[in-house]
Amino acid sequence: MTDKTTVAIAGGGPAGMMLGLLLARAGIRVTVLEKHGDFLRDFRGDTVHASTIRLLDELGLGKGFRELPQSRLGDLSAPGPEGDRVRLTDFGRLPPPYNYIAMVPQWDLLDFLAEAGRREPSFELRMNTEVTGLLREGGKVVGVRTNRGELRADLTVACDGRNSVLREEAPREFPVPFDTWWFRLPRFEGERDEIAALRVEFRDAEAGVCLVREDYYQIAYFTVKGRDAQLRAEGVERFRERIRLLMPRFADRVEHIASMDDVHLLDVRLNRLRRWYSDGLLFIGDAAHAMSPAGGVGINLAFQDAVAAATLLARPLRQGKVTVRDLARVQRRRWPPTALVQAAQQLLQRVLFVAAFEGRRSGPPRSLLFLIRHVPGFRQIPSRLIAYGPRPEHAPAFARR
Repeated sequence: MTDKTTVAIAGGGPAGMMLGLLLARAGIRVTVLEKHGDFLRDFRGDTVHASTIRLLDELGLGKGFRELPQSRLGDLSAPGPEGDRVRLTDFGRLPPPYNYIAMVPQWDLLDFLAEAGRREPSFELRMNTEVTGLLREGGKVVGVRTNRGELRADLTVACDGRNSVLREEAPREFPVPFDTWWFRLPRFEGERDEIAALRVEFRDAEAGVCLVREDYYQIAYFTVKGRDAQLRAEGVERFRERIRLLMPRFADRVEHIASMDDVHLLDVRLNRLRRWYSDGLLFIGDAAHAMSPAGGVGINLAFQDAVAAATLLARPLRQGKVTVRDLARVQRRRWPPTALVQAAQQLLQRVLFVAAFEGRRSGPPRSLLFLIRHVPGFRQIPSRLIAYGPRPEHAPAFARR
């Protein structure tokens, strides 16, 4: 079966759902293709930053978003040289009401965006529809092949993540010294009023981060890249012992890690395509640039890419003549903030993780501690960079409600 749309979006993640919604509000026929039957995947990017919360307000979706299950993430802290804890950020001093980061299950957020999209007559979401390849005519991409047939489109947008099946060239890879293993630990009744601070812990060649969720703790365990097979061969009791030593406050509940099946590997990648487009095809989000989990910025950069793409492409799409030059404008706008954030992530890797893994230091460098302790307002710099990013996008006028 072959059918037709104006924009075919491969992938119903944050970039794909947001782009589909925005273009549909511009009156453009959009078909979002999602290979799964639902959005229920654990340990996806769940941090919704101030730039995204503001965007949802501009779209008239803020009230509904705030009704989703969520917790507010407090400041980031790390161990200091004297055994104390050092607060690295100060989100509370950002201008309200965008002075926090929300932790929202990604499946709830995507369901919420899908519902908003379905209210637009030109929006279509096809679940259980896996994109398997591109359709080309005369060197131009004219649609996609799926497990259900062919879909022709004026423009195809790849939003299918860091392992995009539509990539035809390898991205430029940047070194990452660690992988991440995610798991959950219970949050007991007496802990429900705890401030949702983000705590970083270090021990030898290991690090841990605790995210406080509504009714559980989401734990990220970091160690040297490529050790998944070793950790699983050691077994769950040895892994529990690692967590007891690294994060003693959770020693009373590590038995809830029943087996290594409860521990989920994220093969951390940091890369970006040199060219995000070709005639009839555009890459955005993780498909264009995979981000490290440092700072939790990936989902928010994906949303920002989608806003920029919709803003720049709505008019040529309505006119039926999207050119390569139009697509290049999207990359030109989004490449600088992407490169800047990735450079910041590489710096964070070097000063925190590599130094700790090599035994040179545990925690932030003394120069950073001096700035935090003695320069008024310094904590607001990383706070604003994390909360908004270097080039936050605003909703285009045609999409506001």
